[in-house]
Amino acid sequence: MKILMFGWEFPPFSHGGLGRACHGLTNSLAKLGAEVTFVVPVFPDENDSGAVKVLSALAAKRIRVKGVFSAMTPYTNPSEFYNNAKNIKFSKSGKMPLYGRNLFAEVDAFTEKACLVAEGEDFDIIHAHDWMTFGAAMKTKEASGKPLVLHVHSTEIDRTGGNGVNQHIYDIERSSMHGADKIITVSRFEKSKLIEHYGLPADKISVAHNAINAFEYSNLKHAIDMNRHYKVVLFLGRVTLQKGPDYFLYAAKKVAKHRKDVIFVVAGSGDMVYSMMERAAQLGIQDKVFFTGYISDQEIEKLMKSSNVLVMPSVAEPFGIVALEALINKVPLIVSKQSGVIEVVNHCLKVDFWDVNEMANKIVALLEYESLSSSIRENGFCDVQGMNWDFPARSCMSVYNNMLRGG
Repeated sequence: MKILMFGWEFPPFSHGGLGRACHGLTNSLAKLGAEVTFVVPVFPDENDSGAVKVLSALAAKRIRVKGVFSAMTPYTNPSEFYNNAKNIKFSKSGKMPLYGRNLFAEVDAFTEKACLVAEGEDFDIIHAHDWMTFGAAMKTKEASGKPLVLHVHSTEIDRTGGNGVNQHIYDIERSSMHGADKIITVSRFEKSKLIEHYGLPADKISVAHNAINAFEYSNLKHAIDMNRHYKVVLFLGRVTLQKGPDYFLYAAKKVAKHRKDVIFVVAGSGDMVYSMMERAAQLGIQDKVFFTGYISDQEIEKLMKSSNVLVMPSVAEPFGIVALEALINKVPLIVSKQSGVIEVVNHCLKVDFWDVNEMANKIVALLEYESLSSSIRENGFCDVQGMNWDFPARSCMSVYNNMLRGG
């Protein structure tokens, strides 16, 4: 089976969970015998020529990654894109990279270039991830007549918490989902959102939970230095409304009143970083909260090893791979009940994202009661130690086969 896949991040052009998900999924699809051509936007440098280049061949050449030159970047909303575009400078050759002056123009440009790539490909199935690639997928479906599956990792409703929804993005999502042959979501939680907010019939939507390749973590050391003079409570993820960093800070203030030996680390970048710095100062805990900005995978590993608790207070989290990474690293986890990951893990503490009193109580409990912390560490590790991307890959293959059979 040959799959033409559109996505907007893929390692090494990766900034978050979607890139890791696409990498894990495509490698497992290849193991199952599929051939995948993955089309991804890449920003051109002055030495690049043309519009497309083959970036790599993976998994015994069953995966080809093709980069389409574009200024479209992951996790960027329209206003952020505009601000970033203003800062793009001329190259030494005097040529300006071709890009749209707004995000939607850039998405349209990517769509046209990606469709040109598709014209030269042989494929049985089209598979696209999230709204910025839906246009390319829909046009390719129309031109080729091949079946289309849209993989929904997050929606405009999730990213905005239902407030300040960008109508244009929502309309792209809704029309594409209704025009596709099949939808895959990363959780039952997200499936219910699509039914409620996008008017999709339940039988059009399949669920393939995200995963991690647990064996990749098998050699990591899980020891935590319990003799330190401070404890570390970690927030790891994009610092955006969807991820609930403000609720993390409200809970941090309450914990700091109870214990003086705790520091709070906000690891990640996003449009709320500076406002969260100001919020920490307003709350009087600026000396207790450390903002790292964007961090690499290696730095994430170090942070995990040195943390006593990880809090994932997402307002609307379709899945949340970081929760799996915490558990495989034996970091006790507190996760919001508004997160899809709780469908696949049992041993973590759950709290409504808005209930900062309960969030603070559970942070303190994990810091003060070693028996509770140890139980979460050991049993949470058991929840995820057998996980790998073969499970969601098989779910996707089942969807593909049913579509090809006309089901």
